[in-house]
Amino acid sequence: MFAACRNFQKLGFQIIIITNQSGIAKGFYDENDFDIVNNWVLAEFKKNRVNILDVFFCPHAPDDNCNCRKPKPGMLLQAQAKHNIAMNKSWMIGDKEADIQAANAAGITNTILVRSGHKINEANSNATHIIDSLKDYSDIF
Repeated sequence: MFAACRNFQKLGFQIIIITNQSGIAKGFYDENDFDIVNNWVLAEFKKNRVNILDVFFCPHAPDDNCNCRKPKPGMLLQAQAKHNIAMNKSWMIGDKEADIQAANAAGITNTILVRSGHKINEANSNATHIIDSLKDYSDIF
């Protein structure tokens, strides 16, 4: 994964993490716990020479009907506004169809769905590409 991310950076892309964290709303962990894990994740990326531009997370439960939880585009639109992102030149790489739906709703049409153990209905997916592993990105770029 780190090698693929370094290559994305060499291609001129900046990496932003967009993540649903319903465990916060469900009381499994709190935002401080999320921050601790997130800081560790960011340190691991940095150690592996990958710069993460930003992280956006939704702390709400699926039933909260917020605008930020994927498949809604709220976090992507926040990232766009904060970083002046050209959505038509952006890519979303996700492991659930909700990631693809959020990207499409935010104006991102370049999408990659990674098979990662989540059930995927590939015949009905809106993903531009479906791959087994992030290692397979070179077939696309």
